Amino acid sequence: MESAIYDAEVTHKRLRPVEHKLRYGVFNLFVEVDDLDRTAEQLKLFSHNRLNLVSIHDKDFGDGTGQNLMGYLQNLTEQAGVETEKLRFFMLTYPRILNFAFNPITTYYGVRRGKIKVMIYEVRNTFAQRHTYVIPAGESEDGVVWQDCEKQFYVSPFNNVEGSYRFHVTKPGDDLTLGVALKDKEGALLNAYLRGKQKPLTDFQLIKSLGRTGWMTMKVVFGINYEAFKLWVKGLRPKPKPDAPKRAIAIFKKPHNVK
Repeated sequence: MESAIYDAEVTHKRLRPVEHKLRYGVFNLFVEVDDLDRTAEQLKLFSHNRLNLVSIHDKDFGDGTGQNLMGYLQNLTEQAGVETEKLRFFMLTYPRILNFAFNPITTYYGVRRGKIKVMIYEVRNTFAQRHTYVIPAGESEDGVVWQDCEKQFYVSPFNNVEGSYRFHVTKPGDDLTLGVALKDKEGALLNAYLRGKQKPLTDFQLIKSLGRTGWMTMKVVFGINYEAFKLWVKGLRPKPKPDAPKRAIAIFKKPHNVK
């Protein structure tokens, strides 16, 4: 695996109580966490913890303190019972663009010798809350990871905090897929997935990706609110927002692999 840009398309499909679908173009940075400073040194338009056209700031991730993101990920991984020696962490995320970012989900891949050993899903809502799921991975021979866990966090205001997630992850290469399916006691409720094509992480490619998506991070926030309005028009009403979980991190100590 190597740091790269993924020019991608995000699709959401709501199955009930009303049907609704959205699709929009994005780009994600896929970067090695322990190599962010060196990556920034090689580029003019990307910075780490400094203002630039495109940037990543540690305080946007992890526990929000901006302190040692690599150490934070290693600590979570150890709590999940996964050996961290020679484990590399890559993050798939939206960067700040013109110093603004909002990430509905940032995904961390813990990789050793080309095998995914742990997945960390850092989820945010539009109420300035975050929740993180840490799940050891049992990667299949074709490089695909299937995982499930209980939903513990209020994300869409039109869904209760109930049900379970199923994650579908392909090992990043020329192509990348990240899928999240939500189901409750009545069955499938929502499917969301990202599919991307790998591009080199260069200044030229950053310009091309920005030209394709515009001020993407601002458009993400606008799009969330616009789609919420369309769901409201279709008759859905927001569910009461519960208190945030007392613990913002859910750690699983064995692979939750499903098919």
